Amino acid sequence: MHDLANLRSLVAVAEAGAITEAARRLGLTQPALTRRLQQLESEFGTTLLQRGRNGATLTEAGSLLVGEARQLIERYEGAKREVARHTTATGGTIRLGGGATAVSFLLPGEIARFQTHSPNVHFQVKEGSSSDIAEDVASGRLELGLVTLPIRKTGLAIAPLLDDQIVLIAAAGHPLTHLGRVPLEAIDGENFVGFEGGSAIRQIVDDSLRQAGVEINVVMELRSIPAILRMVATTKSLAFVSRLGVQGQDLVQEVPVVGLRISRKLALAERKGRTLSPAAQNFRSQLLREAP
Repeated sequence: MHDLANLRSLVAVAEAGAITEAARRLGLTQPALTRRLQQLESEFGTTLLQRGRNGATLTEAGSLLVGEARQLIERYEGAKREVARHTTATGGTIRLGGGATAVSFLLPGEIARFQTHSPNVHFQVKEGSSSDIAEDVASGRLELGLVTLPIRKTGLAIAPLLDDQIVLIAAAGHPLTHLGRVPLEAIDGENFVGFEGGSAIRQIVDDSLRQAGVEINVVMELRSIPAILRMVATTKSLAFVSRLGVQGQDLVQEVPVVGLRISRKLALAERKGRTLSPAAQNFRSQLLREAP
């Protein structure tokens, strides 16, 4: 701060054209301003000002330093403004992440609701697997993460958020949609569009079907729910997706299956011992209070 004050003093002299006038603008005595300028010249090892009867003019080195000083001062003031925004509940940036379901169907509505009362908060949202999101939260790259339980990453504080129902979907008009409730054996051996192998939701679906004694034929793997919905509607294959992704869709419809209930637990992860920004704290509270 001492060095920055000296730089401000040099810029003030350059703008005022005289040490006396610059001291008045800065609220300093002339000797105090002179000492600052002498300290600056001593630090840079050169003369920065030529003093004369008509005031003070910059040397070539002084002109160069004033140009750099203005940029440094502006960056410092910008940093102060950004920190001030970040430390208030109505400004700053919230960095969060989640899987395809959370990013596509849960977060948009929650973010829109939050921005009705905090319009100046900026969101940075990352889509990724639960393990990737958990890693980013633990490392500090993200403040909050929506993950599928269980999570094996240590160093995280986990708050249960909601039970996400995984349902069977078929294209509108598919023969299964006319059966009301479909028996398990009706989907045995059917063609399915699945999530990517190794993803948390794919493991949950595979484990549930295995326990029910059902085998399906996965003919395609996709990451995004919108892509799966479109593929189901086009190819007439079946799929298991989050109920959150089916709501409001007219290309596909949910098909209840007798004796089969698949769900997963979504949770909110944050790094243990880390204090969230005020905006992130408020958004976390909203999610835990209002998530479906």
